[in-house]
Amino acid sequence: MTNLKGKHIILGISGGIAAYKSVVLLRLLIKAGAEVQVVITPNGKEFITPVTLSALSGKPVISEFFTANTGEWHSHVDLGLWADAMILAPATASTIAKMATGVADNMLVTTYLSIKAPVFVAPAMDLDMMAHPTTTRNLETLKADGVTIIEPETGELASHLVGRGRMEEPEKIAEVLDDFFGQRMSLKGKKILVTAGPTYERIDPVRFIGNFSTGKMGYAIASEAAARGAEVVLVSGPTQLPDPLNVTTVRVESAREMLDACRRVFDSCDIAIMSAAVADYAPKNYVDHKIKREHDGIESIELVKNPDIAATLAAQRSDKQILVGFALETDNALENAREKLVRKNLDMIVVNSLSDKGAGFGVDTNKVTIVTAAGTMAFPLKNKKEVAGDIVDCISDMI
Repeated sequence: MTNLKGKHIILGISGGIAAYKSVVLLRLLIKAGAEVQVVITPNGKEFITPVTLSALSGKPVISEFFTANTGEWHSHVDLGLWADAMILAPATASTIAKMATGVADNMLVTTYLSIKAPVFVAPAMDLDMMAHPTTTRNLETLKADGVTIIEPETGELASHLVGRGRMEEPEKIAEVLDDFFGQRMSLKGKKILVTAGPTYERIDPVRFIGNFSTGKMGYAIASEAAARGAEVVLVSGPTQLPDPLNVTTVRVESAREMLDACRRVFDSCDIAIMSAAVADYAPKNYVDHKIKREHDGIESIELVKNPDIAATLAAQRSDKQILVGFALETDNALENAREKLVRKNLDMIVVNSLSDKGAGFGVDTNKVTIVTAAGTMAFPLKNKKEVAGDIVDCISDMI
């Protein structure tokens, strides 16, 4: 493991029997050259002593908000700014629930809520707690918030029952962190253009032609690319999403505005990912006042085709640029995608599903198939953050 050297890691330990494994994880991280600050819950200290953890980390262990006898304040904000990553191992059902709902009643959860860096969670609990719908919902919430879940193993548990809930082994957790930092800079030095969200084509000041896209997929891709070291420009149609961290966001409304914004940066980009759901048509004539049903008597609206942004950019691309398109098909999806790949001069098409439950617009999950000249890769239903990782992985492989 070479990618952990010099990294600042917060190791969060909550109160479960698997806390004994955290000692091994701590040793592995230190041996790999990381600087580790342990934050432990009060219950966690019942399973492993701060003296042991401090001796291994070379730092005082943080558990309370302040030291009672001196009044020294432990700043969760400073910790959040210091860290390159945070790993909670073990993460009990209680800690996971508090993280998912923002119950900041201990230093560990408060630090999580202040963290700016990526967060990893290694759950550990008995099989019934692991399988409970509440735990499932809380883990899905954390995934939607961008947390990476290091799935537990199946094995003998503290109850002496055998089932899923055993914390992943420390060696594997350390590998996940090492791989993350190895991937994180895989796009360093690259400039990436991402489009996201719908476009609105105005009919009059209060009405428009649009679609149900929320922009979640494109925003996840922009965040993933930025996390891997790329300079990212996100051209976004109207959404309710906040600007992603470390991403330059350009807000537009119509398809023509989106095309103009893309043209301004495309020539300087290495990669363009066209994930926006651009309206195919726009009203030919915009009416500058609200159309009144009683007086204006308009029964039909004449439409004109919007420019095809991906095809327009493809016509001016250089041989060194990678261009990725998206397709939302209801019939003959793969055949249509392969045809578009050639016709639009694209390197990759991501085919979205509308027929599968939990995929498509307005949800936190998606199911995609990636089509390139080399072949087709189908992926199962995943959180959109994970889907973004798969898409960026494929682009990295092309590079």
